[in-house]
Amino acid sequence: MNSTRIPVPSLGALQALEAASRHGSFTRAAEELNLTQGAVSRQIALLESELGVRLFERVRQRVALTPAGEAYAGQVREALVRLSAATLSIMTHRGAGGVLSLAILPTFGTRWLIPRLPEFFRQHPEITINFATRIRPFDFASEDLDAAIHFGEANWPGAVAHRLMGETIVPVASPALVAQAGVREPRDLLALPLLQQVTRPRGWAEWLTSQGLGSEKTIPGPVFEQFAMVAQAAQAGLGAAIVPRFLVEEELKAGTLVIPFDRPVESAQAYYLVYPRERRDRPPVAAFRDWLLAACEHSNAEPR
Repeated sequence: MNSTRIPVPSLGALQALEAASRHGSFTRAAEELNLTQGAVSRQIALLESELGVRLFERVRQRVALTPAGEAYAGQVREALVRLSAATLSIMTHRGAGGVLSLAILPTFGTRWLIPRLPEFFRQHPEITINFATRIRPFDFASEDLDAAIHFGEANWPGAVAHRLMGETIVPVASPALVAQAGVREPRDLLALPLLQQVTRPRGWAEWLTSQGLGSEKTIPGPVFEQFAMVAQAAQAGLGAAIVPRFLVEEELKAGTLVIPFDRPVESAQAYYLVYPRERRDRPPVAAFRDWLLAACEHSNAEPR
């Protein structure tokens, strides 16, 4: 098999570029790197020759990045920061711990995952988790992520998927709105604004169809980006919402939201932990996977 070597400049040249870009001076960059000014200047000249791009303009006693140099230096700085973090992590944890970059669904993260994380960190103090929120599908190949918690189907290309839990969908509204509108049966909800969540555009249509109302078409109504926003809007009396019950347990217990009638529907989709196949044996990924699957098993066994 033929392979093409990826052109990567020397680490010394990249460090010289990054330092000089911050200081606007080869002399100050040399002092930081414990080199001579001439050595830094040669590193930059060789880098410019290798790239075929002018990175700096020499202006009297200072140097200034060209537009191309500014764009490249920013990307180099990010890469050096990641490399430094990875190096410190493996030195500190001797390969047993490290950093897990995890994408989570915002409301699932705040309502379900984060309250349970103290137990994970008690068991694994050697692991750090960096969180990013995502509400739409993404490509692991284009994002620096180790794993993600995803809602949908177990069909993420190039990834391992573990089913975590399903969800029960219920209609909710503020007690005042239910009383004011005289909501007594599912059909009465059609007279109210039906609040939507952007990644579940067919949520209301599916629930209403299960009750013998409407069709499988999208129902019009105000659209919100997160379930937490939908719940807030429903509490404020802006309309009725269709939500996963476990994400509004606090509001139901507090009485700020009510379920007008006990007609839940089980979603056809589920929550999954997904990660690239090549990362399945990384210690942070394996430790988080094992803990999360056990936590979900315990949670699913809890009475609601």
